[in-house]
Amino acid sequence: MAMIAGMIEDTVAALDWARIEAELEGHGAVATGVPLLPPTDCAALAALYAAEAGFRSRIVMARHGFGRGEYKYLAEPLPPPVAALRAALYPRLVPLANRWAAALGEARRYPPDLAAFHAECHEAGQTRPTPLLLRYGAGDYNCLHQDIYGPVAFPLQVAVLLSAPGRDFTGGEFVLTEQRPRMQSRAEVVPLAQGEAVVFATRHRPVQGARGTYRVALRHGVSRLRSGERFTLGVIFHDAA
Repeated sequence: MAMIAGMIEDTVAALDWARIEAELEGHGAVATGVPLLPPTDCAALAALYAAEAGFRSRIVMARHGFGRGEYKYLAEPLPPPVAALRAALYPRLVPLANRWAAALGEARRYPPDLAAFHAECHEAGQTRPTPLLLRYGAGDYNCLHQDIYGPVAFPLQVAVLLSAPGRDFTGGEFVLTEQRPRMQSRAEVVPLAQGEAVVFATRHRPVQGARGTYRVALRHGVSRLRSGERFTLGVIFHDAA
């Protein structure tokens, strides 16, 4: 685990965080630009989906009106690459999360490390891990939504594409929509390579307007797969009730 964590920490540290923060400030979503996981780790995580062990629940989207496809929430202990990604990404995103909270007039601030944030989640009764694996087949899609599981929520999250576009599947683009007050919704499509991640706003972000800062609501989803099979790792930092 120490070797995996060290490699992932080095990869995350080497990202262009100035660019990532600027894109998140301007658009609410940004691709990392480089893979966070090598193809071997992507394949190994995708292969876990067929197993019964290692998950706390399975959701079939069509049963709940979420779209088509399915996903499974991982159980503790998380697979080493997932735990390492969660631990390495969180502190890099905290400064922006706190700036957003201040801009929106929120009193809360996010602690600098993930363990302290999870202690806050657990105090609020949110004790279940939220990282998940998603599987889509031809014709599947994910409706626009927000991943909120209780009163405590981190304002940013990450999705890592585990499959290779063009080889494993076609279609299935990550989509984000943004609803500004008194304006029509704006859509953002973020193409990804295998192992690459998209960082995006969980629920809302601040936008500077002519009359000051206002709150913009965001939702994310996945467009319809045309062919093949697509696996994704969702890295959500807050736990669930």
